Amino acid sequence: MKNEQLATESIPAGEAERIRDLAARLQAKIIRENPTGIMRRDAHPKMHGVVRAEFTVEADLPAALQVGVFAQARTYQAWIRFSNQSPSRGPDSDRDIRGMAIKLMGVPGEKLLEDQKNELTQDFILISTDAFVTRDVAQFDDLIKAMTGSLWSKIWFFGLHWRVIRNLFRSLRKFANPLQIRYFSTTPYLFGATAAKYSTMPRIQRADALPDTPADDYLRTAMVEQLRREDALFDFAVQLQTDADTMPIEDPGRAWDEVVSPYRKLATIRIPRQEFDTEAQRTFGENLSFTPWHSLPAHRPLGGINRARRVVYDLISAFRHERNQVPRQEPTGWDIDPLQVGSTDPSEIMRSAVMLGTKK
Repeated sequence: MKNEQLATESIPAGEAERIRDLAARLQAKIIRENPTGIMRRDAHPKMHGVVRAEFTVEADLPAALQVGVFAQARTYQAWIRFSNQSPSRGPDSDRDIRGMAIKLMGVPGEKLLEDQKNELTQDFILISTDAFVTRDVAQFDDLIKAMTGSLWSKIWFFGLHWRVIRNLFRSLRKFANPLQIRYFSTTPYLFGATAAKYSTMPRIQRADALPDTPADDYLRTAMVEQLRREDALFDFAVQLQTDADTMPIEDPGRAWDEVVSPYRKLATIRIPRQEFDTEAQRTFGENLSFTPWHSLPAHRPLGGINRARRVVYDLISAFRHERNQVPRQEPTGWDIDPLQVGSTDPSEIMRSAVMLGTKK
């Protein structure tokens, strides 16, 4: 390794003020975008589906990879939420970033968030591009300010930030099926004594084609059809930082070179055949909260964007749940708690809670 201080963060002056400004700006944004009805997320509000999954850690991992949840071979139950990034919740045919949010359950050990340190969940947040749109919190705050401002503010911002334009252009794409996309953490995380990024790589038996005349919600339909006929599989892999200069922690807008540091498999994600497109399960997915700070210390989020996420995600989640009058709680298994869907209709809950091991 070229640099011995690989997992060192560097917090710029004024970042805390920028984070507070960003949090207030995003909260105001979701109020404007949701004047009535359900208070949705500021990003990734359109969910294609939340599905049950198994997350199986590989046996006989090298000692350097036996970290945190990967310390021993075992299988965790998980929930995975697939989504579009755009706040508009427009048609799936629009070019967009897609999201894959993974929540493992039954993970022992104290977690990072003080008010949730005894929860048994570990989250991994991934999107369909290998680089974040901006360099740091200040640039992201300026981007949100421009996007919610006048036409001239947008022209001024993008005229001065060509790499933001490039990253946006690369990341906004069309896809045929959320179960057939490669996803990336983009931001780095502590991995033992070093830093790392994550990626999930689909194992595709037969790739779907983009529909000729796509319906607005064709990505959900693609998931429904695939999980009706077969399991979906992903490899969960890690990319270790080997050079602090070319693989920076504080600039997630720069992808790490996979030739220099290839991704190495840690686990297999299996999404079994299942029926997930029910009202209760859609409501359950809406009420779930994901944050990279639902985490063991061994996988602590690194860098400014992740430091901002700690504040912003918690604020938005608490605000949404309060406005939607739904308790904020972490799931403990595949069964859906009626409190998490705001419903006590036993037939609907039972339908959503069916474990589909009988559908072989």
